[in-house]
Formats: sequence, structure tokens, C-alpha cells
Amino acid sequence: MPRSTDVVLERLLEGIERESPRAVELRHRLHSGPELAGAEKRTAAMVAAELPVASETAAATGLLARVGPADGTPIAVRAELDGLPVRERTGAAFSASGETMHACGHDVHMAALVALARAAYSIEEDLPAPLLAVFQPSEEVHPSGAKALVEGALADAAPKAVLAAHVHPELPWGEVALDPGAVNASFDGFEIVVEGEPSHGAYPHLGRDPILALAQVVVALHAQVARRMDPMHPTVLTVGVVEGGSTENVIPERASARGALRSLRAEDRLALRELVEEVVTGVTAAHGCRGGVSFVAGEPVLENDPRIVAEACGLLASAGLAPAPEWRSCGSDDFAFFGALAPVAMAFVGLDGAAGFRSRPLHHPELLPPDEAVDAIARVQAVLYVAAAHSLRQAD
Repeated sequence: MPRSTDVVLERLLEGIERESPRAVELRHRLHSGPELAGAEKRTAAMVAAELPVASETAAATGLLARVGPADGTPIAVRAELDGLPVRERTGAAFSASGETMHACGHDVHMAALVALARAAYSIEEDLPAPLLAVFQPSEEVHPSGAKALVEGALADAAPKAVLAAHVHPELPWGEVALDPGAVNASFDGFEIVVEGEPSHGAYPHLGRDPILALAQVVVALHAQVARRMDPMHPTVLTVGVVEGGSTENVIPERASARGALRSLRAEDRLALRELVEEVVTGVTAAHGCRGGVSFVAGEPVLENDPRIVAEACGLLASAGLAPAPEWRSCGSDDFAFFGALAPVAMAFVGLDGAAGFRSRPLHHPELLPPDEAVDAIARVQAVLYVAAAHSLRQAD
């Protein structure tokens, strides 16, 4: 007879508490030896050695490990394997050396998921559904490791839901942001190329200046986003790179810019692309130049399943946590790709105010979540797993 939701969660939390010292030690080893996206072989080996069951390789360097009944549809919980090209400045005894760092909490997420898998293994006969621990490669780069899993091994596993918890330094310690609907934005990269006619700087009338045209494009893009997108719908345009010319007294033949588009609605994502194309074409033509734009599609909008969220929010207190006020972000995460397979839910676990934690943004060289964050993430992962198992069973 299946155990009640409260009993299963209680037993998982007890198991996580037992596993916590071992998980913290693993976190230290993972943190001190980070690897970049696509090269996480040593990281994956360390994780595999701590799992209570055999794992299979997926998406080159990723791992899948199933705990629980041999039959039944699994519920997947994801952690990320890769580090960032950042030189660490935390001063921790387990700091990484070199030019790579876990500056986004991935070491914490991995250690927590191992703790959850070991706790689940200790009660596997009572699990409401198999737990599929997913250790995903290449979260920080394109092409996405999540997308590779969706198109391969995870599609074969056909999970009932995919879940994740992520540390966040802007949220209070002990609180968890877990909201239904869109919580992270879509992301698209773009490149603008403007072609003009070169000439000597003393005779500008003999040329067509692509730098001037591109400068006007950049200004117009920001103005048009502010005027043509609904201000009640979060949208962000960023131009982060502008390039053109090689000497001060020559009008060059070509100039280019690269940037990013973000939105919390799929329809706004398309509208932003159309707006960029229209502005680039029109403004460059007005300057006697030719302009074009290309896009690199990134992550879709991350939309949390409302059933899982509602159930999980009701369980947070049992895990010693509290729901944060509504919190959404124009950041993006390739976790959103899993939404093509199954209902998804991502929770953001606060760090601000934790003992000894220095508030630093994600990807900062001094960001160091406290060891207690391993236990907090594992508890939230357990809450999400139990909530998905119950809410989706009720819906079947």
C-alpha cells in the first residue's frame, strides 16, 4: 500500500539529514575541481561513485540514475555538472585553482541530488514513483545539454515530471521562490551586420557610414522596445558588443553588433525578433547602408506547472522552509527545454542572510554558498519530488 505524502517526505528528509555530512564532503571535492561544459568527465565520475545505484551515461558526459521500482513512470530531478570560466576569489579552503569555478551553485545542486538519491534508495520500496537523478552537462553554454537530453536519453526515459532547485543570492535564507507559470525568460542571441561604402574620413560624402548607421540602430532598438512592447510584459533587449573600423580617419565598409533578447511570453519573443529585423532594415536604409540580422535561438520561457507548485508550497513548512513572495526573473535557464517532455517546476532557494554568506551575484568570483545550502537544496528537491508524485497521480 502506498505511503502517504507526509510519511514519504518525512522519511526522505530523515535520510537527507543522515547523508548531509557525506554530501558536504562531496560538495567540497566538486567545488575544488570544476570542469567546463562538455568536459565534465572527472566531475561525472565523482558523482557516479557516490550514487547508490549504477548510472548510465547520457549526452556525452551526463548521467542518469534510477532509484526505486523497476516499473512505473519516473520523476526526474536535475542538477548541473559544469563550471564557469571564472577565476575563484572566495578564499575557501576548498577553492578551485585555475581559470574555472563553480560560481553558480552547481556543486551544491549535484551534492544535494546525490544526498536525495541515497535517501530515496534507503526507502525505495515505499517510493510513490521511481526517482530519476539527472546530472546534466553543458548548462552554461550553447548548444544546451538539456536540449541534448530532451532529444535523446531523457526522451527514452519518458519522465512524468522534471524538477530542479537552484540557489539564489537575492532571496532570503530559509525562503523558497516557487511560483506557477513563467518564472524565467526566453533567450535569443542576435547579430547585426551593417554594410556601407568605405571612404576617407575627410570626405564622408563619398561613402556611407556603417558605424553611424549602427549607432542609430542601437538607439532605435532600445527606444522601440520601450514604445512598442506592452510595458506590463517583461521584455529586455541588450546590445553587449559593438565592432567596426580599424583606424580613426577611415569610414569602414562594415560594422556589427551582438546582443540578446529576453521575454516572459512566447508571443513577445516572436514580436521582439520582428521588431529587431524591422528597425535594422529601416534605419540602415535611411543611412544609405544595408543591414541584416541573424538570430541564435536559445532557451524557451520556463513555465512552472501550477499543480506541482501548489502541492509543493503546501509541503515547504514540513521541510523547515517558507515560501518567498512572488519572484520571477528575466534570467534564463536551459532547464526550460525539459518542458517539451513533461511538466516542469524549478524552485529558487534563498542564500541571503545565511550564516557566513557574503552576498554576491551568481557567476561572481566571490560567490560561495554555505555548506548548509546542500541540505536546503536537497530538502527542496525532496519536496518537489513528493509534490509531483502526488499532484500528478491525482490528475491521472
